[in-house]
Amino acid sequence: MSTTRGVLYIHSAPSAVCPHIEWAVGGVFGAPARIAWTAQPIERAAYRTDHTWTGPIGTAARLASVLKGWQKLRFEVTEEATPTSEGQRYSYTPALGIFSAVTGLHGDIQVPEDRLRHAMASTGRGRDLSVALADLLGEPWDDELEPFRHAGDGAEVRLLHEVV
Repeated sequence: MSTTRGVLYIHSAPSAVCPHIEWAVGGVFGAPARIAWTAQPIERAAYRTDHTWTGPIGTAARLASVLKGWQKLRFEVTEEATPTSEGQRYSYTPALGIFSAVTGLHGDIQVPEDRLRHAMASTGRGRDLSVALADLLGEPWDDELEPFRHAGDGAEVRLLHEVV
């Protein structure tokens, strides 16, 4: 079986959910997961972590599947491309749900032709092409997750509620 590696980023999880996440991640890997949690300064009583993993191709999809049901969780899972498989990226927020994308060798999102054609066709029904393309690239998820990503870097957290 081919293996790959990736990273699980939990950007925000309520403290009560952290042990359940460890149990779920351990279930995917078939061994207890040792996860070090740190406080998430952008959200009260929430924690964050990142967990580098090595496992069979498709592990990112399995991780995303077991985690996407928890409503107050924000996470991303990446899986590196291999000679026999494409890379994957999954993002989840309570407001937007799950986003998945195929990624290339350098981590850039690869949008399949049929999805591009659908986006172009939907512009004829009153939808702006730039909005459709932004959705295909996961920009709404990136916009929502960005403050949580930077909050763990020791940087000052500044939330923008409205930009003019």
